Amino acid sequence: MYDKLYRADVLQYAYACCKANQGVAGVDGERFEDIEAYGVDRWLGELARELRDKRYKARAVRRVFIPKRSGQGRRPLGIPSIRDRTVEMAAVLVLGPIFEADLQPEQHAYRPERNALTAVGQVHHLLNTGHAQIIDADLAAYFDSIPHVELLKSVARRVVDRAVLHLVRMWLEAPVEETDECGRKQRTTRNRDEKRGTPQGSPLSPLLSNIYMRRFVLGWKQMGYAKRYNAHIVNYADDLVLCCQGNAEEALQAMRRMMTGLKLTVNEEKTHICRVPDEHFDFLGYQFGRFYTKTGKAYWGSRPSPKSVKRLIQSIHEQTDHRMCLLEAKDLVDNLNRRLRGWANYFKLGPVSRQYRWVDLYTKARLRRWLRYKHKIRGGGYSQFPDDYLYQRLGLIRLPEFTRNLPWAKA
Repeated sequence: MYDKLYRADVLQYAYACCKANQGVAGVDGERFEDIEAYGVDRWLGELARELRDKRYKARAVRRVFIPKRSGQGRRPLGIPSIRDRTVEMAAVLVLGPIFEADLQPEQHAYRPERNALTAVGQVHHLLNTGHAQIIDADLAAYFDSIPHVELLKSVARRVVDRAVLHLVRMWLEAPVEETDECGRKQRTTRNRDEKRGTPQGSPLSPLLSNIYMRRFVLGWKQMGYAKRYNAHIVNYADDLVLCCQGNAEEALQAMRRMMTGLKLTVNEEKTHICRVPDEHFDFLGYQFGRFYTKTGKAYWGSRPSPKSVKRLIQSIHEQTDHRMCLLEAKDLVDNLNRRLRGWANYFKLGPVSRQYRWVDLYTKARLRRWLRYKHKIRGGGYSQFPDDYLYQRLGLIRLPEFTRNLPWAKA
């Protein structure tokens, strides 16, 4: 298996995948522009020889911190060098199909023909088939807590090539380099010392997280909890809900015991039981529960969560700040359209018309305000910049029009 990693076609495709993600340089400072100037074929040939001769050594992972989706705090992101990213991606190309056969249908992250929307659809189906007691679970620092010994045992179930297992261990134990506020660099070896954690941001990390989460999902069924509590798991990376018909309190205790056995920690502050229809819960940006149509008819379903709408509104607010007035109006609208279109492509399940209208009204108001600042115009700007000007002249998209082909979205 190891020899597949340094095949020319595999490395070329792996490099193309890494370049398509447009990532930044790692600790060595090497950028894609530097590699292109040096010669991609030459660079890949040297990397292949290192792998073939088993001289390849993983470099440190550059750590940066990015804001959490909740807006509260930051989460660490590991950035391997492009060289390491390319080899890790080659490993994903070779190992991914092997482990795909083992992954459970409840796991939706980073898999062919599965994504966050299939997970949302599965929760919607379970709700409408009577699984109304929901365990909204949260794991504390899942990626940073995965134990190396147990993870490598799971990998070794399918992979017996010691050279490949050595590579995986090397990546898991790679030191981490951080830069403090004064520009000083410091390296730590926490993963190697504590023998746990996979760096978020590396190409291999999603596959490894799925392989380890499989232990819980499969164990839940084999130990009889799925049948005993009629409790079904829906998992996306480190996001997890259990939809139950039986005793949710007992199911939660069973889940805690299993996570402890897996050396994972349940975040008790964020883990709770939600009983639909009396309560709502959020999962992957959607809010689930009992809602009402315009005619007052009740239904169980999903819609974009208030937090998701708030994050979009904040993004639009920042993009249309008056300090951005040096931009051309067309360029600003192009940026807004990309953000709006991406949001609408994800939040298209369930009744979304009301949220789309809110966002549409807010976007118009902010764009009109930005145009007033740019052109130094007093007043509301409605006569100078009517809706026709915003939509037809500048090309701003209308979110409500996206629901024309979504018959369920108009409730």
